[in-house]
Amino acid sequence: MLAKTTPVRAAQSAARQRTALRVSAMASGSASERQAPLAVAAELKNAGPEPKRFTVADGQLLTIASAAFAALARFGTGGFAAGYKTEFVDAATEGGKYSVMTTGGRAVMETSKVGTFKRPVKPIELYEFQGCPFCRKVREAVSILDLDVTVYPTPRDGKVWRPKAVELGGKAQFPFLVDNNTGKQMYESDAIISYLFNEYGDGQVPLALRLGAATTITCGLALAPRVGKGSRAKPSKQPAEPLVMWGYELSPFVVVVKETLSQLELPYKQVSMSMPTATRIAECQ
Repeated sequence: MLAKTTPVRAAQSAARQRTALRVSAMASGSASERQAPLAVAAELKNAGPEPKRFTVADGQLLTIASAAFAALARFGTGGFAAGYKTEFVDAATEGGKYSVMTTGGRAVMETSKVGTFKRPVKPIELYEFQGCPFCRKVREAVSILDLDVTVYPTPRDGKVWRPKAVELGGKAQFPFLVDNNTGKQMYESDAIISYLFNEYGDGQVPLALRLGAATTITCGLALAPRVGKGSRAKPSKQPAEPLVMWGYELSPFVVVVKETLSQLELPYKQVSMSMPTATRIAECQ
């Protein structure tokens, strides 16, 4: 469990609402980029408290509860990978494979369609900040598509990555996406979402992300209890390399960590861990 804002290693299936934050050099852009964090994970040690399942740190109940409100406001969007489904299988036949639970000789297994989707080879860059409803829409899409993206936080009054975004695109408007695989840059959350699903999905944007104003309004409601956390910059020391964070948009524990990263303008590579993903399953084997 997170103690205050200290992130910990992503827990296994029963503790889906965990995240791990690690300092790591960014992948070189090779086809094996997706697995780079897994390769270095064994060399790193947990610097925070020992993770505890379903445990909220002392004094953090209200913080986590307010961050969890988004799951209700957005009906779980951003927590499940595209094509998510569960099925009962024979535990003996599927022994040794990842499963949610096993009971009465039957195992509950999760599957999704993301394993059939095209994966980016070079890092996708996303310039955004945590308290923005338009940015949240894109973050949900990233989690649904199980994409790894490098996030450059651009909170208000930010002097680190906002100027860089303006230099690249010409506007202080967010979210702003840079795809180094296709050479495309774009603003406007709906355009970004459509592009991501067409380029790295099956072209089918989920209903919750294509309701126009209703989507934007509910994303704003999801953020309301956090009262603008992560929206305004605070002084910080920049890391030599972007951090690496394992998590997904629906988790309230991930939310409070990303708020801190956003306000400190700390760049990070998000390794998406929505349910279920190849990375999550590999971690749980």
